[in-house]
Amino acid sequence: MTTPITRDELKRKLDRGDDLVIVEALPPLYYQDSHLPGALNLPHDQVDALASELLPDKNREIAVYCSNPACQNSSIAANRLAALGYRNVRKYAEGKQDWIDAGLPVESGSAVAVR
Repeated sequence: MTTPITRDELKRKLDRGDDLVIVEALPPLYYQDSHLPGALNLPHDQVDALASELLPDKNREIAVYCSNPACQNSSIAANRLAALGYRNVRKYAEGKQDWIDAGLPVESGSAVAVR
């Protein structure tokens, strides 16, 4: 099961350094252009192949996002992670566009992107 996470809650968790993994569910090209600070790239169509490698702790809090509320990649990825046994999956439904529109920082490049 997945539960929502708001931009403000996500920002507070990042600011505090909470034990949270942020996952962008968009294809690598979009991830490389910009992503939330420290986010991993786990495209929605590669969850089964890459989740165990990128997210070995199934109890760790995971926040999944994509581009905006109309984008379904985060829902697909979050639901798949839950089906694979991840116990604390959150979905930031408003996504990267909401984060950027709020003037919050993003990173670019592929430093933590998947293959």
